[in-house]
Amino acid sequence: MSAQSSTSTLTALQKTPIAIIGMSALFAQAKNLQEYWQNILGKVNGITEVPESAWNLEDYYDPDPKAPDKTYGKWGGFLPKIDFDPLEFGLPPDTLEALDSAHLLGLVMAKQALEDAGYGQGKEFNRETTGVILGGSGLWKSITPLTSRLQYPLWKRICQKSGLSQEQTDKIIENMKAAYVPWQENSFPGMLPNVVAGRITNRFDLGGTNCVVDAACASSLSALKMAISELIEGRCDMILTGGFDTDNSILNYMCFSKTPAFSKKDCLNPFDATSDGMMVGEGLGMLVIKRLEDAERDGDRIYAVIKGIGTASDGRFKSIYAPRPEGQVRALRRAYQEAGFSPATLGLVEAHGTGTPAGDFCEFTALNEVFSENNAEKQTIALGSVKSQIGHTKAAAGAASLIKTTLALHHKILPATINITEPNPKFKIEDSPFYLNTETRPWLPKGKTPRRAGVSSFGFGGTDYHLVLEEYTPKLPQGENRIHHRPQSILLWGQNPEELRQICQKALEQLQSPQGSQVYIELQNQSKSAQLPLKVARVGFVATSLAEAIKLLQAAVKQLQKQPQAEAWEHPQGIYYRKTGLLLEGKVVALFPGQGSQYLNMGREIALNFPEIQTAYQKLDTLRAKAGLTPLSAGVFPIPTFNEVDEKRQTSLLQRTENAQPAIGAFSVGLYKTLQKTGFKPNFVAGHSFGELTALWSAGVFTDDDYYYLIQARGQAMAAPKGATPQGAMLAVTGKVSQIAQWVEGMANVQIANYNAPEQVVLSGLASEIATIEKILSSQGYQVTPLPVSAAFHTSLVRHASQPFGKALDQVKFHAPQIPVYANVTAAPYPKDLSGMRQLLEAQLLNSVQFVQQIENIYAQGGYCFVEIGPRQILTNLVKQILGDRPHLAIALNPSRQKDSDVQLSQGVIQLRVLGLPLNDLENAALTVKTPSNKRKGMILKLNATNYISDKTKALIGSALQPDSPAEIEPSVDSQTVESKCEEVKGSENEEILASIPSVNLYPSDSQPLLEEIPTLNLSIVSQDRTVTMTMNNAISNNVNLLLQAFNQYQQSLAKVHEEYIKHQSQSFQSVLQLLKQKEMTAIDQIDELSTAADAENSKFDRQNSEVSSVNFPDPAPFKSEPQHLPTLEPQPLNIAPQPLPTPEPEPVHISPIVNYLEPRQPIAPISTPEPVSEVSEPSLDSIQDDALSQALLEVVSEKTGYPTEMLELEMDLEADLGIDSIKRVEIMGSLQEAFSGLPKLSPEALAEKRTLAHIVQYLREKMMVTEKKIA
Repeated sequence: MSAQSSTSTLTALQKTPIAIIGMSALFAQAKNLQEYWQNILGKVNGITEVPESAWNLEDYYDPDPKAPDKTYGKWGGFLPKIDFDPLEFGLPPDTLEALDSAHLLGLVMAKQALEDAGYGQGKEFNRETTGVILGGSGLWKSITPLTSRLQYPLWKRICQKSGLSQEQTDKIIENMKAAYVPWQENSFPGMLPNVVAGRITNRFDLGGTNCVVDAACASSLSALKMAISELIEGRCDMILTGGFDTDNSILNYMCFSKTPAFSKKDCLNPFDATSDGMMVGEGLGMLVIKRLEDAERDGDRIYAVIKGIGTASDGRFKSIYAPRPEGQVRALRRAYQEAGFSPATLGLVEAHGTGTPAGDFCEFTALNEVFSENNAEKQTIALGSVKSQIGHTKAAAGAASLIKTTLALHHKILPATINITEPNPKFKIEDSPFYLNTETRPWLPKGKTPRRAGVSSFGFGGTDYHLVLEEYTPKLPQGENRIHHRPQSILLWGQNPEELRQICQKALEQLQSPQGSQVYIELQNQSKSAQLPLKVARVGFVATSLAEAIKLLQAAVKQLQKQPQAEAWEHPQGIYYRKTGLLLEGKVVALFPGQGSQYLNMGREIALNFPEIQTAYQKLDTLRAKAGLTPLSAGVFPIPTFNEVDEKRQTSLLQRTENAQPAIGAFSVGLYKTLQKTGFKPNFVAGHSFGELTALWSAGVFTDDDYYYLIQARGQAMAAPKGATPQGAMLAVTGKVSQIAQWVEGMANVQIANYNAPEQVVLSGLASEIATIEKILSSQGYQVTPLPVSAAFHTSLVRHASQPFGKALDQVKFHAPQIPVYANVTAAPYPKDLSGMRQLLEAQLLNSVQFVQQIENIYAQGGYCFVEIGPRQILTNLVKQILGDRPHLAIALNPSRQKDSDVQLSQGVIQLRVLGLPLNDLENAALTVKTPSNKRKGMILKLNATNYISDKTKALIGSALQPDSPAEIEPSVDSQTVESKCEEVKGSENEEILASIPSVNLYPSDSQPLLEEIPTLNLSIVSQDRTVTMTMNNAISNNVNLLLQAFNQYQQSLAKVHEEYIKHQSQSFQSVLQLLKQKEMTAIDQIDELSTAADAENSKFDRQNSEVSSVNFPDPAPFKSEPQHLPTLEPQPLNIAPQPLPTPEPEPVHISPIVNYLEPRQPIAPISTPEPVSEVSEPSLDSIQDDALSQALLEVVSEKTGYPTEMLELEMDLEADLGIDSIKRVEIMGSLQEAFSGLPKLSPEALAEKRTLAHIVQYLREKMMVTEKKIA
């Protein structure tokens, strides 16, 4: 293409952007587009060992890269099996073996992509101008077996040279041919890549261009480039494009092994310091594209817009295989010249990122050169590679990356790249525009610039492609927009607790049935809009998967059985129950937290699924940009870190007042707006300190824009003056308020800023004096906790904030509150006159927060159900302390910093619904999940990337691999005698024991089945009637040694049977002894009878063994190998409990007298592992202390949290599972130390590091051991 024509194309693409309107995906552990995106968000690693269906590791794997004809790679990404109906696509079943799996899977993916675009079956559109242009490489896994069949002349010469007869040679060649699928009329087209596209156009009756292009690993983007040209030039109106690669055959592995390019590890980690190579993957990805103006005209759902594409070649270089930065730089620059904007405006680059050290370094060098031009910003663009999750899918790699990036733009999410622990230090990435995005995060735009992304794909031979995408902003709402799942609420109810239990039990059984997935969806839909009568019993929970729903429902059923008469209970796993609902009309209170509740990534998961939070942060980012400040979202959702130093720096930055207050406000507003979708309407509102501003907004006092302006202004005003060193600090103290007040009176620059609870206040003042009083109060036994704030709020030390905040208040308009707003200063509702409202709000900065009296006054006015809307559960805990044992409800929507925020929000909503609030489920904007009909017609096959083989061919292959009957063999063996003896053994009571003996392979061979479906040729000597006879009939080549070797294995197996039998009888005997001892029986006669019965069985078995052993065989030739010896069996001590056999217990033999003796007495439950009869050791002192300590801790936690002890487990997370904050931890430790006076005292810092109850117990034991050693 000439430079002139290239310029013309660039101009045309800028004028005619291309829309992506439909997609489909099939990659490792992802059967469809939805699962693919879900796995990306969930950071699922799809890399596995090579499955047997691909090729046999024992045949080809060797860890030595230099081993000839071996591969040192054994990991990769392999396709799952999906349903394929040949009748649906008009393919006769007998042609399927001749077609590469890419042909069949390509049809399925084409259908899914067209359906996703809205052009599925029944849709009328111009098929004449619809084309198919795909990227693909050679279908070698189809070519190889067909070529292998043609090697028979060589096989023939080798057989004849080895001295085999013509008859033997012909038989061997016949068997070898049978191991491969035969040639037929469909074989030739079935191995051609271009026919994949042709087959699609044929089946779907498409008349546009169809072809398959090959640019190695850049094939997908090469196909897309051609497809774009077809659209721009007007040759086509719609094109199905993308790429496919279903070849993870041994040939493919050998190619990359001898390059060499494979990693020696079990994971692929691009751009990591430890990257050492790539891993291959299978996959198909397809996209439907149209001209943007046509897509808008036709009302298509638009995922993203293609703005530019750049292509280049590396030119002359040291090797045609080695990547060259200069070639990639050319492709990058051409792409952004075509797009018409700077690469610095991007937020995401999906790199080629294969994981090879040389390739990754070359790519990063090129990216850094282009993106650093006229760009001084550092680490503002996320860099990643989906290959870390699915492997390098070769010809489909570009499609995999493009689909991921398109969905990222559509959902406004920055997807994670996994397996990165430390960036490659050679990159010096901290000095570049890039950062490695290892966490799934919300994607906020850069000011008014739309979200943009780039996709790179490079191929062997120096072919380079780079694509530029931009988000699409619809002119009208598009409706359904999210394709991934979010947490789902399950709500069940019954007329009474017993009926509810039965309903739960039935639902559990249905979820565990083969139709469980469909039942799970039906339960979700049933729960979404359910409005429960107050009188019914109800239980609710939130699940993220079918497996979790089953687990939670099992716990619910168990708890309903335990507490059938309980009025209400709450399970630590997030299950909520009430016998009846509560009438909460006029009793709902919304609470908004203040500074100190902030934390990094607060509300991240909610922001991924609901637009309200992202919108709030986007508004504040715009305000801050006008003031020359950094984006607030960058502080709340910071780039991932790889060390504690950077994480602490990020935490400290968010803690600053000018950042913390607007961050909390934005999250609270987004959370409140999301909650309003359910129909939530509070009757009272209040906030704590800064939260009062949010409470006023929620009551309609301020508009959204005025609220964002005020929270930004308040944070800026209350921050320390520019250039001044922050001098203020705050300290939470637990104890009697009157006594704490006496200590404060002696401090000139310390005062009580917050009256939080009856026995908790917050002191505020000079940092130096706060440090002094912290030491004093701590020494006096008070619980003290420094707060993460940067100023002494509600004191004269923030007087500098009054004037600027007052000016900000003058810039906004006050409105009368629509619901009562209780003020911090007066603990009473805000006045209705606007002037009084303004004065009260401004005065709040310098006055104490009377939170205790606020809550008391609201409660006195009917407030009953308190809902905290914002980060953490600080106010919820305070309400519980204030109201104590008085009836009330307190619920936090984001109680834990560790748990998924969307799960917590959903749990809060389901909890409110269980209580009786008439709420709907959270709005679900996800696409409707289509479930397959149970009455599908047709021949449903299960296909993956392995080529299809019919049952008939499998049988032929299996027959070809079986040993032939010998031409001559004269064993002097009475086979009937052997057969009859085996029948005696099989027919005895020992049959169940015999069935458990492992199979003996009588014909060891290097040959392995070609397919996992072909049954193995191992024969069990004891599970078939004629095993020994078959041994005679199937012996190969007159080799008596082999026959005797097989019989020797048979004798060894019989010996093993005998050993197992003796062991079984001994165990049965000891079990009966144990039962008799537990019941204090003396039944010596019965035991004698049992012993006699056991001896009789032993004698009978010995006779059978000796009879079989007496079969005469010819004298064997000397064995060349050493004889195999059976392992010596160590006798088991009588006090050791017998281990259960791996097979079902046999029917009792000759023990009826003892059974009859026991029958009149109380039935004894079966005991699988009886306790030892003797030598029962007393528990050690340490174990007694551990048990007592653990139990005491559980009881204290139960007392302090209200959870029943039986619900608690030591492995539960203190904050994530139980909601125990740092102050509550100190209280629990205090009570525990009262129970155990010898326990060492723990500092709050040490206690804060312990995540679970088990960690606390372990830490205490370690401290006690150290103390004991010191004493000793």
